[in-house]
Amino acid sequence: MNLRSAVNLHDLRALARRRLPRIAFDFIDGGADDEACLQRNREAFARYCLLPRYLRDVTRRDQSVMLLGRRFRSPIGISPTGLAGLFHPDADRALAAAAREADVPFLLSSAANGALEEVVPIAPEHVWFQMYCTSREDINADLVQRALKTETRVLVVSVDVPVNSNRERNRRNGFSRPFRMTAGVAFEALGHPLWVLRYLRSGGIPMMKNWAPYANAGAGADAVADLYGTLTPAPMVTWEHLRRIRDAWPRKLAVKGLLHADDARQAVALGADALVVSNHGGRQLDAAPAPLDVLPAMRAAVGEHVELILDSGVRRGSDLVIARCLGANSAIFGRPTLYGVAAGGQAGAARALEIVRKEIDMVLAQIGCARFEDLDAGYLWPAPERAAAAARPPAIARRPAADAAATTTTTTETT
Repeated sequence: MNLRSAVNLHDLRALARRRLPRIAFDFIDGGADDEACLQRNREAFARYCLLPRYLRDVTRRDQSVMLLGRRFRSPIGISPTGLAGLFHPDADRALAAAAREADVPFLLSSAANGALEEVVPIAPEHVWFQMYCTSREDINADLVQRALKTETRVLVVSVDVPVNSNRERNRRNGFSRPFRMTAGVAFEALGHPLWVLRYLRSGGIPMMKNWAPYANAGAGADAVADLYGTLTPAPMVTWEHLRRIRDAWPRKLAVKGLLHADDARQAVALGADALVVSNHGGRQLDAAPAPLDVLPAMRAAVGEHVELILDSGVRRGSDLVIARCLGANSAIFGRPTLYGVAAGGQAGAARALEIVRKEIDMVLAQIGCARFEDLDAGYLWPAPERAAAAARPPAIARRPAADAAATTTTTTETT
């Protein structure tokens, strides 16, 4: 199989699996704990069908969307993904170029291997910068200023990593800090000689260039990665940190990782222009709800003027259509474009975007809606409220008041 013969995103995943050693593939593919959240993200879409309307003129379809002050060709984008250089040389530059050619956003991770100063110029209208707050306020402020100096249009602040998660695939493979290429890892990697050759030619683990300015002069990739590990995650980060960033950032601001309606309202009150509704692709809290399931509540909380971008679990063009019907303005995904870039560099990432764009176009025609932005809940079956009710567990019968009082225990005890 090659890139052109890949007919869906699952084919790109299969290609990436063949070309990457297990330690690298599992880093892309895995989630936290039992990986139940990964499954939940997909099951949320499966609860809905699309209800077609026929005898409508769909000769011409328009899937363009207005997003944070700019119209993009499609309602898709590339999620922030760290360490992409491990999967293909210059992966971040390739992702930026693919986004530019497809005319969609690319959220450059602060944990990327490409520095924002070198990636933003490749696609200045398409690259947004995603940052984590660190334990040092001076570095937080400097990241914002660097984004301003590069003329970055949109700053995306991720807030859903207060601590590192338990990613068991990574632990079993030995992917931890400090990283060491053990004999077992090296032996398995020999089955992927092209990747090994690239890894050796590039000098091993790629540099996290966004963090190099904060390390000692001449620090290597391992030292910079260790510095990043001491600065993030930062469990002390609060709403006050977000307020400072909003005050320092005069352009469009998005907040990524919120799932609670009250948090959504608070972010908007602080000046967020958009929210990326995300559970970090199932890589943080394994018990978190699917973003699609909380999307209607998030929309109700913030109203129509705040743009909502869905992240986590998107694998089909129909997923984008369902998300739009439930209140999203667009959706982004990270694993599919990483599979693509691992399989074929920029061409592979472009193929992932092309596949989804074509699927969206076909679905719009099939359901009788010529414009993506005209989609609403009327195209869904069952109706959103019925699907939400079906997803809820059955109510627990309440005890009679007397019995309840007799069996009450304090809630501070644990068993």
